[in-house]
Amino acid sequence: MTQVWLNDRLVELADARVSVLDRGLTVGDGVFETMKVVDGVAFALTRHLDRLTRSAEALGIPMPPESLLRDAIATTARANAAEVGSVGRLRLTLTHGPGLLGDPYAGDGEPTLVVTIVRQQPWPSDSVVAISRYRRNERSALTGVKSTSYAENAVALRAAKAAGADEAILLNTSDQVCEGTGSNIFVVLEGRLVTPPLDSGCLNGVTRQLVLHWTDATERPVGAAELAQVSEAFLTSSTRDIHPISRIDGRDLPSPGPHTRTAIADWERGSARLDP
Repeated sequence: MTQVWLNDRLVELADARVSVLDRGLTVGDGVFETMKVVDGVAFALTRHLDRLTRSAEALGIPMPPESLLRDAIATTARANAAEVGSVGRLRLTLTHGPGLLGDPYAGDGEPTLVVTIVRQQPWPSDSVVAISRYRRNERSALTGVKSTSYAENAVALRAAKAAGADEAILLNTSDQVCEGTGSNIFVVLEGRLVTPPLDSGCLNGVTRQLVLHWTDATERPVGAAELAQVSEAFLTSSTRDIHPISRIDGRDLPSPGPHTRTAIADWERGSARLDP
């Protein structure tokens, strides 16, 4: 039976309860991390916890002790190992905790901590992406924060899927490429592998960080008009790793192209020796 971590202990999924006044529910005042778990071990856990800390600090959410978070992750993975199998998708959610009935922005209770894990379903061999009509505000208070306020992403992804795509790519208010709804994007322009810089408004994805560290990719602004010159591209995320893009807005791309194949090889070498 599925077990989840709630605050300070494991509970059966059917028995897990969070207050109806929780600020993660009422005002989206929460942060989260999604990570890949391989044979019970969370991949790049230190980087994920570092980003969780930065996100929580941005929203003023007190961080639980790191030892508690590591124990919650390991215990949840171990308790569900039979159901999850060799590769799981783990989500850690931290909210500001219950607010007041008359003021959902205020409260003096403890933060709410939830850890869940499911079997990671395999991704298809590549993805079709569509450029969204919605924009990412690179000057938002939530820029760089992995917040539970995800409705904007959900709307953009739903529109992309209705158009026959698998993922939406968001531009920012300066007409530059930013990110996907749940991924970062790398493209090849003039023979160079590049990804939008953090000041584009994109999230500093853990896989993005490692691709920049292990490959010859660099950061630079990518204008919307340059997408017509992209010769190959791929998405990155904690569960996709490096995921080739086969089409951008109806234009076919090699999948995977030579730069993507090289990046995948670099990724496999790097991830094999990464200390979590």
